Amino acid sequence: MNTLLIILAILLALIVVLALIAPKTYHVYRSITVDQPPELVWEHLKFLRKQQEWSPWAQKDPNMELKFTGEDGSVGAISQWNGNKDVGEGEQEITRIVEGKRIEQDLRFFKPYKSQSDCYMNLDALDGNKSKVTWGFSGKNKFPMSIMMLFMSMDKMVGKDFEQGLQNLKDNLNNGI
Repeated sequence: MNTLLIILAILLALIVVLALIAPKTYHVYRSITVDQPPELVWEHLKFLRKQQEWSPWAQKDPNMELKFTGEDGSVGAISQWNGNKDVGEGEQEITRIVEGKRIEQDLRFFKPYKSQSDCYMNLDALDGNKSKVTWGFSGKNKFPMSIMMLFMSMDKMVGKDFEQGLQNLKDNLNNGI
């Protein structure tokens, strides 16, 4: 019996230590330069429906169910999705717009697990009628997910999707889509 209590105490102490050292937050972002003027690029960032044209998750499940509510391209507009195991179920809501510069969204996942992240897209004008797009998201790692993040990387899990999405956006813009 004493051995069992000692083992349980050690396990509990280990969990507490891991929880204390585990990352409490995450921030993942990627950027790309596009050979198009910011005014044109902005139209592909601002509208939730247009985002589906370059979203890497739309490619992972072309049959996912989509529902849009509110006035697309304005604060309060929501895109809801329900897809296969690669995309899960969730919604994104536009929470802030700095016209022509930045769009912020609340990203809420329901399946495969519940989570919430703050998502953003920044648009910067560059010389020569070029644009820089930065796409990212950040959030908090709650217990016990925070302990799992000691062994997993949110950057590795999502970074490649952001890179693919930005490349899709660039390709679409260069092809006049």
